[in-house]
Amino acid sequence: MNQSTFPGTLDSLEPIRDYVSKTATAAGLDRSAVYKLCLAVDEIATNVVMHGYEEAGLTGEIEVAASMQDNSFQIRLTDHGRPYDPDAHEQPPDADLGLPLEDRRIGGLGILLAKDSVDELQYASGPDGNVHKFVVQLIRDSQ
Repeated sequence: MNQSTFPGTLDSLEPIRDYVSKTATAAGLDRSAVYKLCLAVDEIATNVVMHGYEEAGLTGEIEVAASMQDNSFQIRLTDHGRPYDPDAHEQPPDADLGLPLEDRRIGGLGILLAKDSVDELQYASGPDGNVHKFVVQLIRDSQ
């Protein structure tokens, strides 16, 4: 497992994206999959910084780890901020997605983008921190 640790600040978002892009490219993901994975990680890392650390009045780090498991490439974000479960937050209704930006309700779009950009997004919170795991399958069934 390849890993790196970054401060839990907005200034770390670009280095986190660079780390994810480099490790995903080295794992053999194509440009589209790398882009989507970076988008998903960026959305969740932003939520961790904004909601898990800043709004909670906390400081900390985000550990980013890359690994290959069972024909998939995985990125794991671990933090020790306030828990931020993407499944516990309301996603925008489909009807809102067709509206102009100024008419949409605020919130939830980033989580929707993150979930739609990877094959699987998992979340767990426990004594070892909050863990978001992004899974991209390397072998796809042909249909």
